[in-house]
Amino acid sequence: MKLIIQIPCLNEAATLPDTLAALPRVVPGFDCVEWLIVDDGSIDNTSVVARAHGADHVVRLNRSQGLARAFMTGIHACLEREADVVVNTDADNQYNAADIPELVRPIIDGRAEIVVGARPIDAIQYFSPLKKLLQHLGSWVVQIVSRTKVPDATSGFRAISRNAAQQLVLFNEYTHTLETIIHAGLNNIPIVSVPIRVNRDLRPSRLVKSMPSYVRLSIGTILRIFVIYRPMLFFGTIGSLLFGVGFVLGLRFVILFLAGRGTGHVQSLILASVLLGIGFQTLLVAFVSDLLAANRKLLEEIRLATLRHSHG
Repeated sequence: MKLIIQIPCLNEAATLPDTLAALPRVVPGFDCVEWLIVDDGSIDNTSVVARAHGADHVVRLNRSQGLARAFMTGIHACLEREADVVVNTDADNQYNAADIPELVRPIIDGRAEIVVGARPIDAIQYFSPLKKLLQHLGSWVVQIVSRTKVPDATSGFRAISRNAAQQLVLFNEYTHTLETIIHAGLNNIPIVSVPIRVNRDLRPSRLVKSMPSYVRLSIGTILRIFVIYRPMLFFGTIGSLLFGVGFVLGLRFVILFLAGRGTGHVQSLILASVLLGIGFQTLLVAFVSDLLAANRKLLEEIRLATLRHSHG
């Protein structure tokens, strides 16, 4: 059994030594533990520092492509290097590496194929109240969409089996955390959560450049998740609401008209017609999107078969 610990990095020459120094070389249940660094187009000497501090593999991207792309690049690199389990952690040493044995235990025991480390969010002092609220909101949305019970969906500290890694597909370019859980839940990949510890804050988060930006990107990510993975629910809810309001307004006008009081309520009739038309069209979009989602599922199955054939 081989375990590869991967770390996506962007200009992490200052924090990477501490992060690598904390990583284990021996984990119960594995014959081999290797470290893989994904250098996401860093302009400092991240790759040099990684090799100097014991990284077994360094994959360098020519330019920065974002956390999600760097994460998937690392996943494919680990699969090519015949990893049985992949552990993803952050380069800022946020997560306590001593918890890796507990993180991979559910996979070794056969209870899960993806394990997410749950941070004590409410107790983390360097998280602002707004960020804590958004963390809980994001996890709540992911639980609804994915039908899973992961309390800390935004945690990047997670273990992934080879089988699950081969099935992962990402559309979002901002971060991989939310979408991978949703993809696992909708594809019936067993996923559990275990409590983990965090270390002191070494640097500000690269994903949270400013709170307004974080709010905007978080809301955009959540909406896109709904559109991609639950299109019938997303568009169907909007269409039904618009159609229902239009129907009620139209019915009200008919009742007033039959009672001889329709004069002066033509605006309601116009608004009802517009809402009924938009609602009906949105419902059609819901059905078309659902068909596209089914087609995406077939393409994912073809991709999985190809990956398994190429990786053995």
